Amino acid sequence: MAAALGVFWSKGYEGASMADLTEAMGITKPSLYAAFGNKEALFHKALDLYEAEKLEYTRDALNQPTARAVAEYFMRGAIDAQMSSCDPKGCLGVISITACGAEAVSIKADVVQRRASSQAALVARFEQAKRAGDLPDHVDIPGLTAYLYAILQGMAVQAGSGATRADLERVVETSLMMWPGR
Repeated sequence: MAAALGVFWSKGYEGASMADLTEAMGITKPSLYAAFGNKEALFHKALDLYEAEKLEYTRDALNQPTARAVAEYFMRGAIDAQMSSCDPKGCLGVISITACGAEAVSIKADVVQRRASSQAALVARFEQAKRAGDLPDHVDIPGLTAYLYAILQGMAVQAGSGATRADLERVVETSLMMWPGR
């Protein structure tokens, strides 16, 4: 499954051919179909693995003591994941959703649903921070969460197009300067 994840991550859903996948996995097309059903089902399994292994930092971020620490942990974790020397650069979700055409509607819907679930968890954590007085009363929590996701998705696109770790660190530092506080 890790081999399939690598192919999807480096080429996106539509860019990954069955030949790419079977070669990387060391199996035949009939074996792939027998084990996973089709390319779409294999992608969903690869996305499960990606979330479990590569996005663990997003769950850890929610446990940080302040809203700012949550955002910083989230962004720095994204840099580590996106700039890993053993994985493709960028984010599998961003890569796949931006390259999905009409024939990959369920792929796009799955990625959007997973992102919405993550955003809902962040909204809940930031609402908690607001109730605790960690964020000012005037802060629009869904807007703040959307802003953080826009930063993260932009970082993923930049990582995938050659940005350095230092480039992304500057994005994080600038974003933190704009973070609302008391």
